[in-house]
Amino acid sequence: PTRAAFEKAMSSLEYGKYSIAFASGCGAMTALLHLFKTGDHFVVCDDVYGGTQRYMRLFSKEKFGFEIDFVDMTNIENVQKAIKPTTKMIWVETPTNPTLKLIDLEAIAKLAKEKNILTVGDNTFCNPYLQSPLLLGIDISLNSCTKYIGGHSDVVMGVLVFNCEKLYKELFLAAKSIGACPSPFDSYLCIRGLKTLEVRTMQICRNGYHLAHFLEKHPLVEKTIYPGLKSHPQHEIARKQMRGFGGMISFLIKGGLEQASKFLRAVKVFTLAESLGGVEGIFKA
Repeated sequence: PTRAAFEKAMSSLEYGKYSIAFASGCGAMTALLHLFKTGDHFVVCDDVYGGTQRYMRLFSKEKFGFEIDFVDMTNIENVQKAIKPTTKMIWVETPTNPTLKLIDLEAIAKLAKEKNILTVGDNTFCNPYLQSPLLLGIDISLNSCTKYIGGHSDVVMGVLVFNCEKLYKELFLAAKSIGACPSPFDSYLCIRGLKTLEVRTMQICRNGYHLAHFLEKHPLVEKTIYPGLKSHPQHEIARKQMRGFGGMISFLIKGGLEQASKFLRAVKVFTLAESLGGVEGIFKA
């Protein structure tokens, strides 16, 4: 019942009809890939999350016989060129992790629908409060609840949200058979996280915006990447499809590996990569 309550809340939050929760974001991805068969072709954004890329390269491609092309989706022509008669899925992540590329979800969805290809949007680096892939035409929205949704760096979970009943029946069977199901307590923790998602996200967006502008002008920073900066190459896409610019910032430190390592050793607040979107980031900037 606790898991069902969380799934109902996620369906509402992502503007979907159906939702299935998993023991991790990678568990959600694994179940999703069980919809396909050997020889099916996927088009995936080139700098997709490391866990997704690892599973697709080492297992989906090498052992299960799926065909996978990783392409730069900031240019829609690259996606068009990569599509084959056997293409069954386009996997999008926006913003990407960690280079924060933004991909036009509406354009991807339109192209995929013309060719009857399933689309998946990894919404983790943005979160459902700031971006709604289903409203932009994407078929399935995936979130690693470990991050923004859990919000306290103390739970690992994943969730898929979509509108198709046929997909629900197939994915539920896959989820049940694979067994990557979350515990009632983990589901409770994610329900708790949802209650503060709005206030955390709003403060994190404020912090991110001010910090990005600070870093952009800092003499020891070579380059700052943040969707809210006018210097970001897809800044206009961020304005079009996101309700806020989020809290994720990437930046290059001058001096190479030695200076970057020195900086990381000095970090006191953000010490765990999976804490993104968590309470650690809501201090007032």
